[in-house]
Amino acid sequence: MLKRFVIERGIAGIGDFTDTEFCAAARASNTVIGDMKDFVQWQHSYVADNKTFCVYLAESEQAIRDHAEKSGFPADVITEIHQIIDPLTGND
Repeated sequence: MLKRFVIERGIAGIGDFTDTEFCAAARASNTVIGDMKDFVQWQHSYVADNKTFCVYLAESEQAIRDHAEKSGFPADVITEIHQIIDPLTGND
């Protein structure tokens, strides 16, 4: 069973990347995921000035670390998500 994780990645200047640079970064990640598809799935990422916050499904924290090492991206903080709540959570 895959678990949900948020990965904080410190990447200097990523908030100023061009579409071409984002495309190259996504391709690098996707290439590695292609070999790890049973263990890691990338859902999406949020880009800030010098960080990304990436949401992944993965078998384990180690699978996230393996993906980071193989793709060349840092995985500075990995946090397992135990529950998702949103505005609809307050509805009966």
